Amino acid sequence: MGQVKRVKTNLTIQIKRLAYAVCIGMFLVVLNGALVTKTESGLGCGNEWPLCNGKFVPAYTIESMVEYSHRAVTGIVGLMVLAVFVLVWRHMKKKRDAFLYASSILLFTVVQAIMGALAVVYTQSPPVMALHFGFSLLAFASSFLLAAAMRRYAKEQADSPRVYPRAVTDTYRYSIWLTLLYTYIVVYVGAFVRHTDSSGGCMGWPLCNGQVIPELSGGTLIVFMHRLAALLLFILVAWIAHVAYHSYKDIPEIRSCGVWTLVLCVGQVLSGALVVFTISNENWLLFTSLLHTVFICGQFSVLCHMSIRAWQLREDPNRVAGHSDKRETAV
Repeated sequence: MGQVKRVKTNLTIQIKRLAYAVCIGMFLVVLNGALVTKTESGLGCGNEWPLCNGKFVPAYTIESMVEYSHRAVTGIVGLMVLAVFVLVWRHMKKKRDAFLYASSILLFTVVQAIMGALAVVYTQSPPVMALHFGFSLLAFASSFLLAAAMRRYAKEQADSPRVYPRAVTDTYRYSIWLTLLYTYIVVYVGAFVRHTDSSGGCMGWPLCNGQVIPELSGGTLIVFMHRLAALLLFILVAWIAHVAYHSYKDIPEIRSCGVWTLVLCVGQVLSGALVVFTISNENWLLFTSLLHTVFICGQFSVLCHMSIRAWQLREDPNRVAGHSDKRETAV
């Protein structure tokens, strides 16, 4: 019996390690995709896919290598995603949340790869390209959730499950979900700003072209709406973090998620300001834009994790943290 338990523990640890690798890989895919956009390398391989300018290994140009590296990284990570999905499906199907996360990674990876291929072969509109980034973000968030879940399951097998003295209230849980949904909308608007080349619509920060309310037309309107949306998001996240820190001291997981969400949101706001201040310098603009993407990925993923855990730790104050009963595994 002890040997069987050791085998299961080792298998869980191996899947956890692969889940970590997939999470890192998906992060690189998102970052590489942002690099393709910011360097305008989307057509570095022409209108061909999967070949690059008619070759498996393209001739060296900056644009072709940036685009080709993005395709190569996506392909390698795609194989890792398939591997972790098969392992979870074969050995952890009863952990329904882990199976859902693994399935989501596979689904969103396939969808964003197809959209990326179509963007190369056919000219895509800015809303479609923004949606492409949105699916990439969902794929990364799913990989983050799987990594967090596998870490929790591995910890359960090593230690006694932890019992929390209280539950997350319905009101607070719905507030987290609302903030998560609104975050995704703000991310989409931000991606739309990037894909319409509207970043220069508002010069200066926090004022827009030296005005509180500028003339709302063209790129200025798009950027100004994004700024207003980001301000409201900051207020929502600050409230979520305040409640988590002061009202959920007895649930450290919720409390830490709230704090990290606020930290990452502040980083997102400040990096957005840096994008404005460096817009006239291409090298610095590339760095600040990628930094802005990093904070977006982090904030959205932590909020996803917080939303799931708030749902799993609902109602029953004696529920064991991370324990896969019928309610928790329905996630």
